[in-house]
Amino acid sequence: MALLHLLRFSPGLPVTDLVVVHFNHRMRPESDADALWVRGWATAWGVDCRLGRAESRLSSEEEARDARYAFFERERQALGARWVLTAHHADDQAETILFRIVRGTGLHGLGGIPEKRAPGILRPLLPFPQERLSEYADAAGIRSREDSSNDDPRFARNVIRNEILPRLESGVAPGARRSILRLGRLASGEEAAWASVLGALVRDLVTEENEVRIEIDRAAFLAHHERVRARILRELARRLGAKLGEAGTESALAFASGGASGHGLPISGSVWLNRSFDRLVFCQASEPGVDESLDIECPGEGQGVVLIGGRDWSVTWSLELGARSRWVERFSVSGLEFPLTLRGWSSGDRMKHSYGSKKLKKIFGEKRVPLEERSRVPVVVDGRERVLWIPGVARSSLLLPGAEEDALMLSVSSPLVVGKGGDAAVLR
Repeated sequence: MALLHLLRFSPGLPVTDLVVVHFNHRMRPESDADALWVRGWATAWGVDCRLGRAESRLSSEEEARDARYAFFERERQALGARWVLTAHHADDQAETILFRIVRGTGLHGLGGIPEKRAPGILRPLLPFPQERLSEYADAAGIRSREDSSNDDPRFARNVIRNEILPRLESGVAPGARRSILRLGRLASGEEAAWASVLGALVRDLVTEENEVRIEIDRAAFLAHHERVRARILRELARRLGAKLGEAGTESALAFASGGASGHGLPISGSVWLNRSFDRLVFCQASEPGVDESLDIECPGEGQGVVLIGGRDWSVTWSLELGARSRWVERFSVSGLEFPLTLRGWSSGDRMKHSYGSKKLKKIFGEKRVPLEERSRVPVVVDGRERVLWIPGVARSSLLLPGAEEDALMLSVSSPLVVGKGGDAAVLR
């Protein structure tokens, strides 16, 4: 009521198109009468008033808060308004900070209630204690209406407001509220300082970034103090839409320090932290799609498409001669057993070389193929399931054609494969 009176009657305040919005949580028998009381004051003061009402009785403070702010935002958008102003004051701030302390909050939580919050919440009375606002209301002749739930000890905030804070003030520290508010200001200042430098710290580490993947230099990351690393990890997770708690942060720190290349760790929701050689890779785990393999039934000429790990690859083949490259290979027709198949690799696949055979996992590691790329690269096998070729990575020693021998030429390309002069690179 004090906030509404200030906005409506204080000279010099640049408030136009003021609207009162009130949400009925239906948590108290008198809540319907409260809504009518608010509308009566708004009408008396010449202010438009909009009332909202929960579809059913709400049962918790959190449920009520979520429903209330959702209603506020709907009305803000419907009105085309810039701000929703709420009357949180300094006593609310002290209660919030103390509540978060006993719940074990971090530095960010100690900052308490922010003055501004997206998408359009503004709290102009935060610097003022309730006592001063009550004095203003009395001087303006504003009658108040008490919320009976404020005395209900079932709500944690009421215990803090009515029992703990008064006891702190009377028996521990007379200036407890002011000290708690000072702690909040200091924490907010520290958070602002971190925000001013964190972007530059991350920018110096990032080697690649897009909407679903962020890659950083591992050695440079580990050179920072552990608490700085924790901040960086949370920021990188945030950029991918995830929130790292304390346990998730500690797990990610341990993995970043000791995780082996080729391994990964789910850190929050669908976000994974992978180590790829000297890089740490944060990525969104995509839903596994259905691969579509391609069979070449006999020698000749043709073209097709294979889908591996969500990536399309165009394939062409013929008996014509052509230059070999990482993406073009030739196979002796005389020893080739059809069908020739392009598919995704599996853990048991091995490739034969002149000195013996080797698992594809080891080949990927030796060729420094990033972990997340391995599931998107096709493998060429013949009718006996012999791995002949990993386009762009390695070729088997099997079925090498002689100079005068008929050969099947196979070309594989993707929109993400570029290059010139017979060489190319997979762009992540």
